[in-house]
Order: sequence, then structure tokens, then C-alpha cells
Amino acid sequence: MGVSGTLEFLSDLVGSGGHKHKKKQLQTVELKVRMDCDGCELKVKNALSSMSGVKKVEINRKQQRVTVSGYVDSNRVLKKAKSTGKRAEIWPYVPYSLVAQPFATQAYDKKAPPGYVRKVENTAAIGTVTRYEDPYTSMFSDDNPNACSIM
Repeated sequence: MGVSGTLEFLSDLVGSGGHKHKKKQLQTVELKVRMDCDGCELKVKNALSSMSGVKKVEINRKQQRVTVSGYVDSNRVLKKAKSTGKRAEIWPYVPYSLVAQPFATQAYDKKAPPGYVRKVENTAAIGTVTRYEDPYTSMFSDDNPNACSIM
């Protein structure tokens, strides 16, 4: 368990005051934030780093991608990123290999980074093909000798 684990356990035990509170889990939040320069990048990084529970902030300006790791809520991180005045949203892309039909209209996005396509909820509905049954092919069927309506 170690010294730090023991101290954390004791502080939780003493500091709880008899009522239990739900501890947030360590998670990673990925955002797409519009950043043009070093100043924009620094502004977003400082804003997100100042949040309580944030352990690490990584920024990839080329992909417009911000990764925040820590004991945080994704909605609070998004709200904090928007408070900087930058356009921000939850990372909408998935790797190209995870999508069944990456060039479908809903999935393909010209603005996506290389190797990524837009996340689509229901990929089965995109690629459904409706089969057209030609009435003339069943009229002249070799399987059914009574099907020929001309003779």
C-alpha cells in the first residue's frame, strides 16, 4: 500500500465526517479546441490546468486536440475550455479502422485529422441497401411453370 496510500486512506477516513461522498474516478477527456497560435494554446492549457483534480493536460495544436487526465467531469472540462473564448467540443473522431464504412456521408469529414473519421452512432443504418424486386423476373420463372402469364 505504501506510505502515500496509507496517508490517503487515513485522511479519507478522518475527513469524511461520517457521511460518504462519491469520489470521482480517474478519467481522460479529449476535446477538439480551435487554436491558431501559441497564445491560444497557452491560454487553454492554463485554464484547464487550474481546474481541481486535473493531473495532466496535453495539447496537439496540429490536430486541434486537447487531452485532459485527472479526477474531472467531462462536462466541467468542456465548459472551462469554452470559457476561454475558443470553440470547443468533445472529441468527435474515431480511428479510421473502427468504422465499417468510413466514406459514408455521416462518417466522412474533410476537417478530420489524418487517420480519423467522425464518430457515427449507428453504422448499420448508413449502409443498408434496399433490394428492388423486379416483377418481370418472377413472371418468367423457370422454377414455376405456371408463372408465365404470356403463354
